[in-house]
Amino acid sequence: MRPATRIPQLLRPPPVRSLVPSGMYNYLDFEKPIADLEGKILELKKLAETSDAIDVAGEISRLEKRVQELLRELYKALTPWQKAQVARHPDRPHCVDYVGRLFTDFTPLAGDRAFGEDNAIIGGFARFRGNPVAVIGQEKGSDTKTRLKHNFGMAKPEGYRKAVRIMELADRFGVPVISLVDTAGAYPGIGAEERGQAEAIARSTSACLGLRVPSLSVIIGEGGSGGAIAIATANKVYMLEHAIYSVISPEGAASILWHDSTRAKDAATNMKITAQDLLELKVIDGIVPEPLGGAHRGAQAVMDATGDQIDSALRELGQSNMDYREHRRDKYLAIGRGL
Repeated sequence: MRPATRIPQLLRPPPVRSLVPSGMYNYLDFEKPIADLEGKILELKKLAETSDAIDVAGEISRLEKRVQELLRELYKALTPWQKAQVARHPDRPHCVDYVGRLFTDFTPLAGDRAFGEDNAIIGGFARFRGNPVAVIGQEKGSDTKTRLKHNFGMAKPEGYRKAVRIMELADRFGVPVISLVDTAGAYPGIGAEERGQAEAIARSTSACLGLRVPSLSVIIGEGGSGGAIAIATANKVYMLEHAIYSVISPEGAASILWHDSTRAKDAATNMKITAQDLLELKVIDGIVPEPLGGAHRGAQAVMDATGDQIDSALRELGQSNMDYREHRRDKYLAIGRGL
């Protein structure tokens, strides 16, 4: 069990993230025009603070409107590769942010009772809007220290075995399972392979399929390969608007298909990794809208929207008399049929 003194740090609410230009965003390559404009806005605001004689309010307002226009133009026509960049944005809210925002009384569980603890996967029991649930999620970390601690969200076998342990407890006590997916994939290191990475992923996927309680998953950023599937095989699967979900990273696919990782853009387009493509293919059940400019420009808004979607899905699943295992079986056997 993680020491109680460390739980408040895990539950610390995320910082307020405003659409007001702050000059603190990590801009993506295609956002350079926005970066230039917001840089000018920041300069004008600093100028206004140092000199009362200069009225720049009108110019600031004009530039802010132009920023919003540019954001709309860019984000309504993102390519799959650009969506992959947005999904990987370091400032997007992470699993710990969602846990702190959406859940109360969170009690994390640690260890797989076989080898050790894996900080790439965070899991435990909590209350969601007053109701008990089990929560499992992948945490990438938000700075160098936490990224190293959480291994960039890439879980090892003990992480997936911890997830299985939590799912078995949830099944025993009859509480729904919610998973928050954000990983480039399972950790591919030698030690992980020696400890049975493939077997651990398979058993975690099997545990998802065998749950007798309702389960739902939300891809909050990057859903990569079996590392994502291992905790995302649920009755209902949702994706954030600019999230991605794929069997392999675009770079990995390009390396295999063309022996050239620089063709990741082509791979991203052909692989159908976006939420919009996957909804059309009926791989997922719905899309959670993101604020203009991506989740990192409105963290609290997107987390609240995700909470509303989770609440709606749990209510829908709870009101039916379905056999949840049979529902999952039919759901996944139906993927790809009739296309």
